[in-house]
Amino acid sequence: MKTKFVDSDVLIIGGGMAGCGAAYEARYWGRNLKIVIAEKGQIERSGAVAMGLSAINCYMGMRWNENTPEDFVKYVRNDLMGLIREDLVFDIARHVDSTVHLFEEWGLPIVYDEQTKRYKREGRWQILIHGESYKPIVAEAATKAATEVYNRVMITHLLADAEDNNKIAGAAGIGVRDGAFYVFRAKAVIVAAGGATHVFRPRSVGEGAGRTWYSPWSTGSAYALLIAAGAEMTQMENKLVVTRFKDGYGPVGAWFLALKATASNAYGEDYELKYREEQRALYGNYVDAKPFPTCLRNDAMLREIKAGRSPIFIHTEKVLDTREKEELGHEDFLDMTMSQTIVWASQNIDPKKRPSELQPSEPYIMGSHATCSGAWASGPTDLSSGEYVWGYNRMTTVRGLFGAGDTIGGSAHKFSSGSFTEGRLAGKAAVAYIVEGATDKKPLIAPGKVESVRDEIFAPMETYKLGRNMITRGTVSPFYLYPDQGVVRLEKIMDEYVGGWGSYYTTNEVLLNRGLELLGMLNEDLAHLGAENLHQLQRAWELRHRVLTAEAVLRHTLYRKETRWPGYCYRSDFPGVDDKNWHVFVNSRRDPKTGDWSLFTRPYVQLVGVEGT
Repeated sequence: MKTKFVDSDVLIIGGGMAGCGAAYEARYWGRNLKIVIAEKGQIERSGAVAMGLSAINCYMGMRWNENTPEDFVKYVRNDLMGLIREDLVFDIARHVDSTVHLFEEWGLPIVYDEQTKRYKREGRWQILIHGESYKPIVAEAATKAATEVYNRVMITHLLADAEDNNKIAGAAGIGVRDGAFYVFRAKAVIVAAGGATHVFRPRSVGEGAGRTWYSPWSTGSAYALLIAAGAEMTQMENKLVVTRFKDGYGPVGAWFLALKATASNAYGEDYELKYREEQRALYGNYVDAKPFPTCLRNDAMLREIKAGRSPIFIHTEKVLDTREKEELGHEDFLDMTMSQTIVWASQNIDPKKRPSELQPSEPYIMGSHATCSGAWASGPTDLSSGEYVWGYNRMTTVRGLFGAGDTIGGSAHKFSSGSFTEGRLAGKAAVAYIVEGATDKKPLIAPGKVESVRDEIFAPMETYKLGRNMITRGTVSPFYLYPDQGVVRLEKIMDEYVGGWGSYYTTNEVLLNRGLELLGMLNEDLAHLGAENLHQLQRAWELRHRVLTAEAVLRHTLYRKETRWPGYCYRSDFPGVDDKNWHVFVNSRRDPKTGDWSLFTRPYVQLVGVEGT
């Protein structure tokens, strides 16, 4: 395979919202630097916002004195059951409004309230947009800012500096169209890749396989790349389960917040308040938080389902009483989840006449929505202290390696605007790292490393080439494992042993240890992955990233001996919240040389609400 070397000052991995924000801000501060983006898809329509959005879910409204960063930190802290990196959340909140104003300046249609002359709110933190072209608008700004954009290049490995194994020197990957082996040398690297779907068995199977709520092309690269490089990770046990319209995964935010729809059990009863005393006995005062934490809403729904009072309905038929509301309801899906309208049509559902079913999704691993899995990152020096700061803002524990969006842990509720903002923060910090002389040498990769990584990347094609003639038909072979077969096996392990929807998101120590054993067997079999073409080669490496991410999730879940986020995951052997022992971050590091894991805790530090802040 042809090898292509690309030198840069700043390498950005991933062209989603966070990656675009990193490119835009890095160019502003690093006018003469070479900024390169490597994107697995096509930057104009890549990432979680690829199809579009109907709302921006993170906006303070400080120009109108609507909310403050302190307000936002309190909200996120309550929603995450008291455990967030307050410094990182505050840092995003104080800058996110300027990001949204940039979007409007670039041409994003934001909906205004005709009476107040302000952005029209969907909820306290959300504003409505006409967002079908949201990503192309943002991608255009990033493309203009970057020196070069490499589309259809999947990064599979981060490369350490030859003289310092804990310092970044670049990355390597495959061109999934041209088949080339790409080696990117860089002084600073920003990982802005996506979280992980299809780690747990999805609700949609058979002909619906591949239909998920979060992007199916988000395969855990945001985590696997860093884990393999030896970066410290945090809150990987904080899995996300979202309540969505059944089968189509249509979001519910606009329906509950803007249209004021209500949900009920099969018999028309409001179920959310009926379990408060039972929840309070297990989860303490978090039950009294306002608004009611997202995971506890899930918990109430799951209690109702297990009691046999499903299906759970959202009463669309009670709120679509005007043409304006009807248009809002349909545009909510046409902007970002068109498949939901197709489900309505295929199942003879008229949302004006009958309710739709709600259903909790399979778990996802992500750091930008209502959960905060990801890398342990250094915070801003004016807010962070102690174990929260050791270098440049958003730098991981690997020198010169930064993150944004799904990649950074501890800071939930970023969504699209917050991810772009965190990309800006990482981009500015990466430029400072370079120009201030934190890295004064040209990136140096160890002799022979490029060749060994190249051989490892393309090994599945060699495996297939050698074994393809050993079978006469079908896809079952004693010589190699197809990537899709590995994904199904991974999903089954995680669903049954690590708290997927098939077990009502419940696990325990015995299940987790057995899951770890089975995952170890799958890891061994990955050495025999087979790929008949470049598409399958990409799938093979996506599987490897998913499996490494899954192992982190499993190990963190096993280590945390409590049920911190009920409704997302339950430890049946430790069913309650234990603030006395576990109001701490669970962190991990995998040794890149030996593959051995170490797990430990980091302290929670409260910034907002403390006297003098």
